[in-house]
Amino acid sequence: MLDFRIKFKRQIEILGLCLSKSYEGLTLSDLAEKFGVEELTIKRDLNDLRASGISIHSQKGFGVVLDKKPSAEKIRELIKQYSALITTGSFIDKSTALLVTRLKEEALANMVVLQTCIDSNTMAVIDYEKDADIYERSLEISPLLIFQADNYWRLLTLNEGRIKQFLMNKIIHAKPSPRTFKPVAKDKIEDLFKHSFRSWIGEDTYNIKLSFSSYWADRLKPKQLLDSETFRTLPGGSIEYTATVNSLDEIAGWIVTRGEGVLVIEPPELKEKVISLAKGVLKNYK
Repeated sequence: MLDFRIKFKRQIEILGLCLSKSYEGLTLSDLAEKFGVEELTIKRDLNDLRASGISIHSQKGFGVVLDKKPSAEKIRELIKQYSALITTGSFIDKSTALLVTRLKEEALANMVVLQTCIDSNTMAVIDYEKDADIYERSLEISPLLIFQADNYWRLLTLNEGRIKQFLMNKIIHAKPSPRTFKPVAKDKIEDLFKHSFRSWIGEDTYNIKLSFSSYWADRLKPKQLLDSETFRTLPGGSIEYTATVNSLDEIAGWIVTRGEGVLVIEPPELKEKVISLAKGVLKNYK
């Protein structure tokens, strides 16, 4: 990572740590040790943050503190910058807007805490809203990657030996655990995304074969839905489409929303899921 990117990332992380509910007042020396830099560098970081409108300073007996929390607009701007520094793909503004609307300054605090845990292979402890007003408290996870999919920021984790993802806007609070975890190889994480159709990330794989009418073929060919996909043109302009996915439920839901002209050839269980979903939709209009 280029020096200026490292600097900006560190400065946002200093702010994020100060915004965290579990922040206990880190001194200049503490921050210098945490980021592996000199105290003078941290002082310069604080100066840069103040120049950008952040009211932050070092106070004797309290450590580095904020006089005033940044506005929601400023938090949104910082999350955009931070996410651009920690992710390689593009992101959608809507994801950030939803995150900040829900969690306000805690949105940035949580993202920083979790990303620093990812960088150091440190486990994290989160409070998670599983359903409306139903919470999982003090859940210890091994965070692997922050990513964006289907208009939401998401956290990929290793939880009790299984790959699992959490919606970032449902993580009410995050803090580092004293425990560390064995890092997962980067190529293994990339393989998890290889067969992801939308947002589901898992280790299961299913080979599918679909038939698209000429109407859908013209719209589908310029787009790439999956890395594994192949097309075969059939008489009349229709196409046979094959791919490998990691969730039959997600692809079934997508097929139903296409309507007429998309036919499941295999596997049989995908066909059954599509029929079941379509019947459920039709019941709403009877």
